[in-house]
Amino acid sequence: MQYFTALKLGEKRVKLAQELLDSFAGHALPALALKDNRDNKWEPVGEENLIAVKNESNGYLIAICDKSGIAKSISQWFSEDDMNRIISKIKTERRLEEYTGKLSLPI
Repeated sequence: MQYFTALKLGEKRVKLAQELLDSFAGHALPALALKDNRDNKWEPVGEENLIAVKNESNGYLIAICDKSGIAKSISQWFSEDDMNRIISKIKTERRLEEYTGKLSLPI
């Protein structure tokens, strides 16, 4: 796929994921629009939406990612209680599955 075509499709998927996460977390940022590969073939992030959590010393980050773990949208850092409340609401209302593999973040 050509770079520009892959980027535009990826940006569309990122926007949808950002809107979804924003509606539950209060604020969400765009993340990665293209898959990271080493063979110079441009691919957009996947269409599927899964929920993922990153735990660090400053709290819990919630992400919407594709089946490969590429984050399409990320939240701010939350306390464990807030993260659990948001994740539970997303799983109940949107029926998203949780991704537990290695998460690729834009940092």
